[in-house]
Amino acid sequence: MGSALASDGVYLPDTVRTAVKLLIVGHFAVGKTTFVGTLSEIRPLRTEETMTQAGASVDDLSGVNGKSTTTVALDFGRLTLSDDLVLYLFGAPGQQRFTQIWKDIAYGALGALVLADTRRLENSFEVMGLLEELGVPYAVAVNEFDGAPTFPTEELRDALDLLDETPLVFCDARDAGSSTQALIALVDYLLTRTQETV
Repeated sequence: MGSALASDGVYLPDTVRTAVKLLIVGHFAVGKTTFVGTLSEIRPLRTEETMTQAGASVDDLSGVNGKSTTTVALDFGRLTLSDDLVLYLFGAPGQQRFTQIWKDIAYGALGALVLADTRRLENSFEVMGLLEELGVPYAVAVNEFDGAPTFPTEELRDALDLLDETPLVFCDARDAGSSTQALIALVDYLLTRTQETV
Protein backbone atom coordinates (compact mmCIF):
# COMPACT_ATOMS: atom_id res chain seq x y z
CA MET A 1 0.00 0.00 0.00
CA GLY A 2 1.51 3.32 -1.07
CA SER A 3 1.81 6.33 1.18
CA ALA A 4 -0.09 9.50 0.36
CA LEU A 5 3.09 11.39 1.20
CA ALA A 6 5.07 9.38 -1.34
CA SER A 7 2.65 10.38 -4.09
CA ASP A 8 3.00 14.03 -3.05
CA GLY A 9 6.76 13.88 -3.56
CA VAL A 10 7.76 14.13 0.09
CA TYR A 11 9.44 10.72 0.06
CA LEU A 12 11.83 9.53 -2.60
CA PRO A 13 10.68 6.87 -5.04
CA ASP A 14 12.12 3.37 -4.58
CA THR A 15 14.00 3.75 -7.87
CA VAL A 16 16.51 6.25 -6.45
CA ARG A 17 19.92 4.56 -6.23
CA THR A 18 22.34 7.48 -6.04
CA ALA A 19 22.32 10.44 -3.66
CA VAL A 20 24.81 13.29 -4.00
CA LYS A 21 25.54 15.73 -1.19
CA LEU A 22 26.39 19.29 -2.23
CA LEU A 23 27.17 22.26 -0.02
CA ILE A 24 25.80 25.76 -0.57
CA VAL A 25 28.19 28.04 1.32
CA GLY A 26 29.31 31.61 1.57
CA HIS A 27 29.75 34.41 4.03
CA PHE A 28 27.05 35.85 6.26
CA ALA A 29 23.97 37.24 4.43
CA VAL A 30 25.03 36.16 0.94
CA GLY A 31 21.78 34.31 0.05
CA LYS A 32 22.39 30.66 0.95
CA THR A 33 19.00 30.12 2.60
CA THR A 34 17.26 31.75 -0.36
CA PHE A 35 19.24 29.63 -2.86
CA VAL A 36 18.39 26.33 -1.15
CA GLY A 37 14.74 27.34 -0.78
CA THR A 38 14.50 28.36 -4.44
CA LEU A 39 15.75 24.99 -5.73
CA SER A 40 14.34 22.54 -3.20
CA GLU A 41 11.45 20.39 -4.41
CA ILE A 42 10.40 19.80 -0.82
CA ARG A 43 9.72 22.40 1.84
CA PRO A 44 13.29 23.19 2.91
CA LEU A 45 14.52 22.72 6.44
CA ARG A 46 15.57 26.09 7.78
CA THR A 47 17.17 26.86 11.11
CA GLU A 48 16.83 30.62 11.06
CA GLU A 49 16.52 32.64 14.23
CA THR A 50 15.78 36.29 14.78
CA MET A 51 18.89 38.39 15.15
CA THR A 52 19.21 40.23 18.45
CA GLN A 53 21.26 43.09 19.81
CA ALA A 54 23.50 40.50 21.52
CA GLY A 55 24.83 39.42 18.12
CA ALA A 56 25.40 42.93 16.77
CA SER A 57 29.11 42.83 17.59
CA VAL A 58 29.70 39.59 15.65
CA ASP A 59 27.15 39.72 12.82
CA ASP A 60 28.30 42.58 10.62
CA LEU A 61 25.28 44.00 8.79
CA SER A 62 27.19 46.72 6.92
CA GLY A 63 26.17 46.64 3.28
CA VAL A 64 23.16 44.42 4.06
CA ASN A 65 19.66 45.84 3.99
CA GLY A 66 16.62 44.40 5.77
CA LYS A 67 18.20 41.27 7.25
CA SER A 68 16.53 40.26 10.51
CA THR A 69 17.25 36.51 10.75
CA THR A 70 20.34 34.31 10.56
CA THR A 71 20.93 30.58 10.02
CA VAL A 72 22.14 28.95 13.22
CA ALA A 73 22.69 25.34 12.08
CA LEU A 74 21.93 24.53 8.42
CA ASP A 75 19.54 24.74 5.51
CA PHE A 76 18.51 21.53 3.80
CA GLY A 77 16.79 20.94 0.48
CA ARG A 78 16.35 18.17 -2.06
CA LEU A 79 16.36 18.12 -5.84
CA THR A 80 15.53 14.91 -7.73
CA LEU A 81 17.28 14.87 -11.10
CA SER A 82 16.05 11.54 -12.44
CA ASP A 83 14.32 8.35 -11.36
CA ASP A 84 17.56 7.13 -9.80
CA LEU A 85 19.51 10.30 -8.85
CA VAL A 86 18.86 12.89 -6.15
CA LEU A 87 20.84 15.92 -4.95
CA TYR A 88 20.83 16.90 -1.29
CA LEU A 89 21.61 20.57 -0.77
CA PHE A 90 23.13 21.59 2.56
CA GLY A 91 23.44 25.28 3.30
CA ALA A 92 26.01 26.09 5.99
CA PRO A 93 25.88 29.18 8.22
CA GLY A 94 28.30 31.91 7.20
CA GLN A 95 29.69 33.16 10.50
CA GLN A 96 33.07 32.05 11.82
CA ARG A 97 31.58 30.88 15.12
CA PHE A 98 29.84 28.07 13.20
CA THR A 99 33.05 26.62 11.72
CA GLN A 100 32.71 23.30 13.56
CA ILE A 101 29.15 22.84 12.27
CA TRP A 102 30.52 23.66 8.83
CA LYS A 103 33.13 20.93 9.07
CA ASP A 104 30.52 18.41 10.19
CA ILE A 105 28.16 19.33 7.35
CA ALA A 106 31.01 19.08 4.81
CA TYR A 107 31.68 15.43 5.66
CA GLY A 108 30.83 13.32 2.60
CA ALA A 109 30.07 16.27 0.33
CA LEU A 110 31.02 15.85 -3.31
CA GLY A 111 31.54 19.59 -3.78
CA ALA A 112 30.39 23.09 -2.86
CA LEU A 113 28.90 26.13 -4.51
CA VAL A 114 30.32 29.29 -2.94
CA LEU A 115 27.94 32.24 -3.15
CA ALA A 116 29.69 35.61 -3.30
CA ASP A 117 28.51 39.22 -3.09
CA THR A 118 30.36 41.96 -5.02
CA ARG A 119 29.71 44.39 -2.15
CA ARG A 120 31.74 42.18 0.22
CA LEU A 121 34.04 40.01 -1.93
CA GLU A 122 36.76 39.96 0.72
CA ASN A 123 34.44 37.95 2.98
CA SER A 124 34.62 35.03 0.54
CA PHE A 125 38.28 34.25 1.26
CA GLU A 126 37.65 32.61 4.62
CA VAL A 127 34.94 30.39 3.10
CA MET A 128 37.11 29.31 0.15
CA GLY A 129 40.06 28.76 2.46
CA LEU A 130 38.04 26.44 4.68
CA LEU A 131 36.88 24.42 1.65
CA GLU A 132 40.47 24.10 0.47
CA GLU A 133 41.54 23.01 3.95
CA LEU A 134 38.80 20.36 3.94
CA GLY A 135 39.66 19.25 0.38
CA VAL A 136 36.19 20.05 -0.97
CA PRO A 137 36.21 21.20 -4.63
CA TYR A 138 34.06 24.23 -5.38
CA ALA A 139 32.66 26.62 -7.94
CA VAL A 140 31.83 30.26 -7.24
CA ALA A 141 28.49 31.92 -8.05
CA VAL A 142 28.20 35.69 -7.69
CA ASN A 143 24.73 36.34 -6.30
CA GLU A 144 23.55 39.44 -8.14
CA PHE A 145 21.85 41.57 -5.50
CA ASP A 146 19.74 44.53 -6.60
CA GLY A 147 21.95 47.62 -6.70
CA ALA A 148 25.22 45.72 -6.13
CA PRO A 149 28.17 46.83 -8.27
CA THR A 150 29.01 44.75 -11.33
CA PHE A 151 32.49 43.91 -12.59
CA PRO A 152 33.90 42.02 -15.59
CA THR A 153 34.39 38.30 -14.99
CA GLU A 154 38.18 38.48 -15.25
CA GLU A 155 38.36 41.24 -12.64
CA LEU A 156 36.26 39.14 -10.27
CA ARG A 157 38.41 36.07 -10.92
CA ASP A 158 41.52 38.11 -10.09
CA ALA A 159 39.93 39.68 -7.01
CA LEU A 160 38.92 36.24 -5.71
CA ASP A 161 42.29 34.74 -6.71
CA LEU A 162 40.60 31.78 -8.40
CA LEU A 163 42.47 28.98 -10.13
CA ASP A 164 41.95 28.84 -13.90
CA GLU A 165 39.82 25.70 -13.59
CA THR A 166 37.53 27.02 -10.84
CA PRO A 167 34.18 27.97 -12.40
CA LEU A 168 32.84 31.49 -11.81
CA VAL A 169 29.22 32.13 -12.75
CA PHE A 170 26.50 34.66 -11.92
CA CYS A 171 23.09 33.95 -10.45
CA ASP A 172 20.10 35.42 -8.68
CA ALA A 173 19.38 33.15 -5.71
CA ARG A 174 15.69 34.11 -5.93
CA ASP A 175 15.37 32.77 -9.48
CA ALA A 176 15.06 29.02 -10.09
CA GLY A 177 16.46 29.10 -13.63
CA SER A 178 19.47 31.19 -12.68
CA SER A 179 20.18 29.12 -9.56
CA THR A 180 19.86 25.90 -11.56
CA GLN A 181 22.50 27.13 -14.03
CA ALA A 182 24.87 27.86 -11.12
CA LEU A 183 24.34 24.36 -9.76
CA ILE A 184 24.92 22.88 -13.23
CA ALA A 185 28.25 24.73 -13.43
CA LEU A 186 29.32 23.08 -10.18
CA VAL A 187 28.17 19.60 -11.22
CA ASP A 188 29.88 19.92 -14.64
CA TYR A 189 33.10 20.90 -12.87
CA LEU A 190 32.85 17.94 -10.48
CA LEU A 191 32.22 15.56 -13.39
CA THR A 192 35.24 16.95 -15.26
CA ARG A 193 37.43 16.45 -12.19
CA THR A 194 36.16 12.89 -11.80
CA GLN A 195 36.89 12.04 -15.45
CA GLU A 196 40.40 13.47 -15.16
CA THR A 197 41.21 11.19 -12.21
CA VAL A 198 39.92 8.02 -13.92
